[in-house]
Amino acid sequence: MKLKYLILSGVMVLVTACSTDFMDSIPKGKLSDGVLNTAPGIEGLCTAAYSALAGPEGNNLAFLSPTTNWIYGEVRGGNAYKGGGGITDIGAYNAFETFVGVFANEPLLDRKWFNMYISVQRCNEALRRMKNISLTDMPLRDVRIGEMKFLRAHYYFELSRLFNHIPYFDENVAVTDYVKISNVEFTRDQILEKISAEFAAAAELLPETQPVKDLGRVNKSAAYAYQAKVTLYRAFKQNDANNKFTGTPDPTLLANVVALCDKVTGHDLVPDYQFLATIAHEHDAESVFGVEYSVKDGTAQDRINWSNLVNAPRGPAYSGDGFFMPSQNLVNAFKTDVNGIPMFDTYNNGDFYSNSLLKTMTVQDGLSNPVDPRLDFTVGRIGIPWKDFAGEAYSADWSREPATYGYYSCKKFLESTSNTLTQYHWGGSALNYQIIRYADVLLWKAEALIELGRQNEALPLINRIRNRAKNSSYVKAWQSNNPAANYVINPYIDGVNCTWSQDFARKALRFERRLELAMEGDYFFDLVRWGVAKDVINKYFANEKGLRTYMQNATFVEGRDEYFPIPQNQISFSGNLYKQNPGYGN
Repeated sequence: MKLKYLILSGVMVLVTACSTDFMDSIPKGKLSDGVLNTAPGIEGLCTAAYSALAGPEGNNLAFLSPTTNWIYGEVRGGNAYKGGGGITDIGAYNAFETFVGVFANEPLLDRKWFNMYISVQRCNEALRRMKNISLTDMPLRDVRIGEMKFLRAHYYFELSRLFNHIPYFDENVAVTDYVKISNVEFTRDQILEKISAEFAAAAELLPETQPVKDLGRVNKSAAYAYQAKVTLYRAFKQNDANNKFTGTPDPTLLANVVALCDKVTGHDLVPDYQFLATIAHEHDAESVFGVEYSVKDGTAQDRINWSNLVNAPRGPAYSGDGFFMPSQNLVNAFKTDVNGIPMFDTYNNGDFYSNSLLKTMTVQDGLSNPVDPRLDFTVGRIGIPWKDFAGEAYSADWSREPATYGYYSCKKFLESTSNTLTQYHWGGSALNYQIIRYADVLLWKAEALIELGRQNEALPLINRIRNRAKNSSYVKAWQSNNPAANYVINPYIDGVNCTWSQDFARKALRFERRLELAMEGDYFFDLVRWGVAKDVINKYFANEKGLRTYMQNATFVEGRDEYFPIPQNQISFSGNLYKQNPGYGN
């Protein structure tokens, strides 16, 4: 059976409702130290720390500070539009999307910060109590210490790439002293170095594998993989004063990335890309670190992906709220040339559409233009079947606000309709959310090799991923056994369909990350660490303004928009000890 991330009211130490001061939160059902210092009490605290992966709220409000990063990592990067019922529907997200009107007093930023530090504190509380229990009383103590270090590092990493300048503390700091810790005590690199060290320490304690009944728990390979990711971020240095990329990535750190990726054992790509969206394959070899979700598990509201609650399309399959809609730019990015490789520089010269219902735009025949098959694994398009839904093909009626956001919907994170809950859960299922899958690991290693000038070693790693897409079962046309589009994808062959130089390999790697991991939450953060966010996002805005009137004033400001502002409530909580991020004033 899976490890279920239950909210255990009997062991909760912090309230999970939003507040400006998590130190002053009133505990829910707080138990005595005598109970919490026992092995069962500590196990409960560890479970609560795992629960925070899905959002410490533990209910359907998680979409307001989603742990899946759909608004932070994909909408802000241009892979998706906010969606929903118009620009005022969760209006803060419209500000996040356009980078206009993002202020330090935004409640949803305060909420995100607060919830992330609740998550950190759950780990600290468990670690603090494990110092005083023996292996005799708790035989799995050291393993649980490794798990809590891993989870704490994950929560700090999320805080770092959202807010950059953050206060950092561990279980050795008294709760009453949190207010004394500056958010600029450490630089970005120093924070990332601490996080990396935390994953290294976790790897020393974690087992190679966890018991079958505990598949949701992290293991040694997950720690090595996450350390590789953080080390790759460290390799791309930034100036803390203006967020600018400072130059060539650090070769020593890049070499460390390669070595760490090689330590990730026991994993492989699943043979079919479609498997990534099925419960039956969620624990296959590609899953390195994921969030466990469940239904009919005895909890009051089920443990579904509340972070993505509002993201199902409207249509008869889900009757959802229609947020998180793939952008036209992303759809265009899946176009390929006649050789089956991406069109790096020209993909957005003309839009790829799926059906002539869109008569107001220049329509191209979806069956004549070559396209990467991952498009229809990722995006719902007019006239194309939606997973196994037999009622109808995806149609214009599935879009809630097409005049504003167009007609596409995100297929990822949604199980086939036969495996979802009914009523207001809108597509909720037990499908896990993969934070790290093995494709990530292969692409991190390939990226490090390319930046080291060893691009020939990276070529088979990228091709391994492309060949998986090539050999997957393609989406079929509605009520047909024929492919739904002209799917053409091939591996890169030096001297045949490309010249595999370092510059070309870098473009290929970055494009492959976008296509393979589209809508999974990392794209904006990639643009920031590569130092190209301003150019890519403002070019995206320039093109999209012709399609989306609400983007007329959208602009990315370099030196500010790489990170969110420090929430004003948190600055006030610190007695103005916290310093605001660059570009947001005082």
